[in-house]
Amino acid sequence: MGLLDSVVGALAGGQGGGGNGLVGVVMQLINQQPGGLAGLVQSFQQGGLGEIVDSWVSTGRNLPVLAEQLQGVLGGGQLQDIAAQLGVSPEQAAGSLADLLPQVVDRLTPDGALPQGGDLLGQGMDLLKRGGLLG
Repeated sequence: MGLLDSVVGALAGGQGGGGNGLVGVVMQLINQQPGGLAGLVQSFQQGGLGEIVDSWVSTGRNLPVLAEQLQGVLGGGQLQDIAAQLGVSPEQAAGSLADLLPQVVDRLTPDGALPQGGDLLGQGMDLLKRGGLLG
């Protein structure tokens, strides 16, 4: 089982169809960042949330992020796009992302470091599509 397969399985398990859609949106968010996961981490660091995002990457406890903090890093336009994909308000999308994004980053970095090489996120999206999770 690959890393992203493990991530998707662990995060999608126990969630309804809406949860699966959110996992797919989170994976798209990461994949669309310039630099992928490393780029997303850098965006948080540049947005003054370095301690928070570093806790997600590390092997320790994940610090929480507030929906308002996500909005500051991702911007309102990106959150509106995500909300439209999910069929919810931007505030609901930000709240859901605030709950799920730390878990996704944590599971993508099980050794406490950003993965190197390969298009792991692209492969993860393919796994999601084939598994019917983005259907």
